[in-house]
Amino acid sequence: MTSAETTYSPESLKAELNSKGCRMTPQREVILSTFQTLPEGEHLSAEDLYERLKIQGENISLSTIYRTVKMMARMGILRELELTEDHKHYEINQPKPHHHHHLVCVKTNRVIEFKNDQILTISKKVADKYGFSVLDCQLTIIGVSPEGQRSIF
Repeated sequence: MTSAETTYSPESLKAELNSKGCRMTPQREVILSTFQTLPEGEHLSAEDLYERLKIQGENISLSTIYRTVKMMARMGILRELELTEDHKHYEINQPKPHHHHHLVCVKTNRVIEFKNDQILTISKKVADKYGFSVLDCQLTIIGVSPEGQRSIF
């Protein structure tokens, strides 16, 4: 199962982890649940996640969060995004109908999500040409928003 086919539940994540020789821990379940309940368009860095969980009374170390989000990204449960230069952000990897890309302002750090089926179509053609199977396709456009163009930094 890949997250491109379905959304992970704690049970399906446990099965996926077990198949890879790992186990479901309470910390992994809390992290998965946090990403699954994020409002659409919200992305978290490991540090953001750590602060959010600390406020909620969860005692999960930052190093555990880093290891867990990296593992979940490698498994395809989370999408790892490089939206700004300072650190990576993560979001739940939604099924294909929810596939989206990002437009990022370098001055305001504003992120706009957008959908464009042509991008996925092109990526499939390129992948097929080289014998690859598409697991994910992300386009991040870096620019300066109208607000960023008006501001003086």
